Amino acid sequence: MKKWFLSAALVIFLAGCQSEPTPVAPPVKQFNADQYLGKWYEILRMPHGFEENLIAVTAEYRLNGDGSLEVTNRGWHVNDKEWQTAIGKAEPVEGMTAAYQVTFFWPFYGGYYVSWLSDDYQLAIVTSDAHDYFWLLSRSPNVDQSDIDLALAKANQWGFDIDQMIEVDHPAKLK
Repeated sequence: MKKWFLSAALVIFLAGCQSEPTPVAPPVKQFNADQYLGKWYEILRMPHGFEENLIAVTAEYRLNGDGSLEVTNRGWHVNDKEWQTAIGKAEPVEGMTAAYQVTFFWPFYGGYYVSWLSDDYQLAIVTSDAHDYFWLLSRSPNVDQSDIDLALAKANQWGFDIDQMIEVDHPAKLK
């Protein structure tokens, strides 16, 4: 757990050096934070050290009294054979919808932008301030290939190297 947490903190530290949000893909204009709350399954992601060797990755969002979100990321480390968890806080970006500054290690923040969202809040694409971060999230661990293809097309349109994308495994026995 410590390795994942420290790696996530380092990434957020490096991203947090920016003073103004600079999303690589614009956040959605219509967004209801209450509908976004709850558990999401990570379906696709760009590779990065803090999720290396993790499968069955989920993110859970809960509303705090101050309007920020508590973020709990969890994944099964295939080498260590254990669950790794990181808990952070997402603060809304003033003047933007579907935009947050997330920290897992205060005072360092990174951008979190819901750049695409299905009308029923069952699928979401999250981007950041750099092309190194992209996530396709779903309310279910099982997603149609057409949804993955749509996410890859959007990622390509926004300038992501889709050849690097990792499809996240969600084995039934770990759920």
